[in-house]
Amino acid sequence: MDIGAKLKEAREAKNISLDTLQETTKIQKRYLLAIEQGNLHILPGKFYARAFIKEYATAVGLDPNEILEGHKDEVPESKIENEIPYTRMQRTRQENRASKSPAIFSIMPTIIVILLVIGIILAGVYFYQKAISSGNQDDLEQQNTDEIIRNKDNADSDNTDDPSSIETGQDNENNENTEDDESSETVEPEFTVIETGSGSRPESIVELNLADEKVVITFEPTGTSWLDIKNEQGENLLGVNTTENDPIELDITGEEKIRLNIGNTTFLPVIKVNDIQLEYPVDAMTQYIWIHVNQESE
Repeated sequence: MDIGAKLKEAREAKNISLDTLQETTKIQKRYLLAIEQGNLHILPGKFYARAFIKEYATAVGLDPNEILEGHKDEVPESKIENEIPYTRMQRTRQENRASKSPAIFSIMPTIIVILLVIGIILAGVYFYQKAISSGNQDDLEQQNTDEIIRNKDNADSDNTDDPSSIETGQDNENNENTEDDESSETVEPEFTVIETGSGSRPESIVELNLADEKVVITFEPTGTSWLDIKNEQGENLLGVNTTENDPIELDITGEEKIRLNIGNTTFLPVIKVNDIQLEYPVDAMTQYIWIHVNQESE
């Protein structure tokens, strides 16, 4: 039995129509029929042929890797999967594995000894400075006592100071503290990963706090990929096949939550909300991403 017949048999065994399969996989019905009939040349390229077969197999409950391995003579080999560059997450994992090299453990005793020596030196300097400051403090207190006695009469007789100067000083101090607090609270907006998905089609959640009145999401595709956007109520905001070097902009002002359905992350490397770039939460070609947009007034 060829690969198309096996997939069709599994679909019919689960009583799944082609229309339902199209909705589940986001693959056009004519491509699903082409797979079942063995007309793989109709598909838009070798890479998509393998990707569509994997999606079809997963949707009807078959192991996609087992299907491709068992029918590798029928399915054209694609070099794109081997040529995809490392993503940021893959590089991070590789660096973390390198940082766990046994060489670190061989120098740990030396590091501990150095830290102990530094700690002892710092403790000695601290107590030495404390002793010196204690002696200086005694001399200073004696000088202050003599000065207080000399100025006591003048201080008692001088009761005509303008209280407004004290209030002005307090106001200035309060204003400075307020400005410091405001400057310390200024934080550049960035995406925060709330939850990372898993499985063949992971579903992740990210959050972005914005003070802007208008919110625009932008995509910069480098190839063809399915892109579907829905809001929290399930309404379709966008559903297209992207085109290389053809940016897409969508105004999502007022939407608190939107869900991205991305068919091929390789061809959608850049996603921005108000020029703030979103990094993919997981390393997967096909995935869902919920974006929670919190618009805060300034």
